[in-house]
Amino acid sequence: MPILPQEPDIFPEDLLEKPSQLSQSTWSWWAIHTRPRREKELARRLRRWDLHHYLPLVPRRNRSPAGRVRTSYVPLFPSYMFFCGNEEQRYQILTTNCVAGCLKVPDSDQLVHDLLQIRRLIESDAPLTPEARISPGTRVRIKSGPFVGMEGTVIKRRERQRLLVVVGFLQQGASIDLEDVQVEQIDG
Repeated sequence: MPILPQEPDIFPEDLLEKPSQLSQSTWSWWAIHTRPRREKELARRLRRWDLHHYLPLVPRRNRSPAGRVRTSYVPLFPSYMFFCGNEEQRYQILTTNCVAGCLKVPDSDQLVHDLLQIRRLIESDAPLTPEARISPGTRVRIKSGPFVGMEGTVIKRRERQRLLVVVGFLQQGASIDLEDVQVEQIDG
């Protein structure tokens, strides 16, 4: 049972599915570096202000001293969330006292592609392992299974093959086990 119910992690719900509508010349994607443990507070404010954002949340289960399993929802990338808007809205966010810094994303299309893949991994309920830094490896595309079409890098951790999906701009990502999934190498 969750300590608190899961909050929405994206606003609006179809934000990542309609990037062409957000490609106005005045709108940009930003990686917001929050102060420690302020990601959800900032997301709540952005929802109240109807500002477009995405904060990838994943469940974390802990056992209490009494033996009960508790689920909390924590950011996949601690101290980071993503915002799409104009310069005036960015300034409004900077005045919240939740923000440590703001980085403009140079390639919005690539960021949206990466975030769509991360969202798909989270929605699958597969156990995710956050990956802080990306090591070089073979780029692959999954040919079959529930993640067909996804692209990532194969890494080896604890003698197991894993698929690493990266948000390139942050140089962070998440990985899942590649047990029964067939992959094909991507050239280039």
